[in-house]
Amino acid sequence: MNKTTAIYLDNAATTSLDERVLEAMLPYLRNHFGNPSSVHKHGREVRVAIEKARKTVASLLNVSPGEIFFTSGGTEADNTAIHGAVEALGLTQIISSPLEHHAVLHAAEVCAHAKKIPLRLLHVDGTGNLDVDQLATLLEENPKSLVTLMEGNNEIGNLTDLQVIGDLCKRFGAFFHSDTVQTVGHFPHNLRSLPVDAISAAAHKFHGPKGVGFLYVKKDRRIKPYLHGGSQERNMRGGTENVPGIMGLAKALELGYAEMDAHTAHIKQLKSHFIQRMRHLIPGIQFNGKSGDLDQSLYTVVSVSFPPSPSNQGMLLFNLDLSGISASGGSACSSGAVLGSHVLQALNASPERESVRFSFSRFNTLEELNYTVEKLQELYT
Repeated sequence: MNKTTAIYLDNAATTSLDERVLEAMLPYLRNHFGNPSSVHKHGREVRVAIEKARKTVASLLNVSPGEIFFTSGGTEADNTAIHGAVEALGLTQIISSPLEHHAVLHAAEVCAHAKKIPLRLLHVDGTGNLDVDQLATLLEENPKSLVTLMEGNNEIGNLTDLQVIGDLCKRFGAFFHSDTVQTVGHFPHNLRSLPVDAISAAAHKFHGPKGVGFLYVKKDRRIKPYLHGGSQERNMRGGTENVPGIMGLAKALELGYAEMDAHTAHIKQLKSHFIQRMRHLIPGIQFNGKSGDLDQSLYTVVSVSFPPSPSNQGMLLFNLDLSGISASGGSACSSGAVLGSHVLQALNASPERESVRFSFSRFNTLEELNYTVEKLQELYT
């Protein structure tokens, strides 16, 4: 690869827009510009398109269209689920974990403070395993709880078994929300049989556009709106809908499901190859959480902990960038920040070791990963 090499390995932060998704969006950027709340022809034709997109999403997830609410992204969906469930259902405890995305942790903190209810964070071990026994104890003590636990961790790739957690919540009657931002579009979800009450998703994590996502809420567990000011989304989300974004989301999810098997096989091959090469060529590396285990982590994410190096300490991401490689130092939503990763801190990771998250997509190649490992080898030898 040459001096103009540009390798993108930060797909957990955002993915590139699929050209077919852009094509689906363009008519709603150029010609179909009506406000979907308007009663005239221009508005009606756009309203029909939104409802068709909603049916597409609902069908892929095996739910009814009335259970899908479009949002501005995963963060809004998380906030709506947390605040809306506590408000509507009179919940008196929030249970989460220290490994959650800040969209969940900060929303839970604000909600707990406003409602004057406790926020309990589950214990985790050094590889990020949640203490399920503690969850059972907390639910037994107070069944009127909101449990919010992500399915796939955006930093260390750990996977949470939604069936196990959901069954436990169902037994005690707790409301179970999961941030599935890293898994929707990459893993199949049959929400008709999965014991979750709500999930959040964002289109730009599965090759759709930024600024649009959705919230699924089970029909018999209705919650209250978070954004007020209009009757859109069946009175659940005030504000004019992002019509081109919704079209892109539906198309991206449709493509994600249609091509999921092929993409999964390709990306798993990439991750397996990358891990093997790293272990062979760079002594002293470790993998944060379970990201080094292909069967127990997101196949799109690997979080690497590098041995202490005076020449690279605090400079590794910069050095990679100079080599044309884009990666992330933990959570992409904190890229460029001085503060360390709250996830790695919860795992008691050594502050002396530099950590980098590499995240892959169907557009990455073995050649790109070989180049990346070679550059890392140069930095650590």
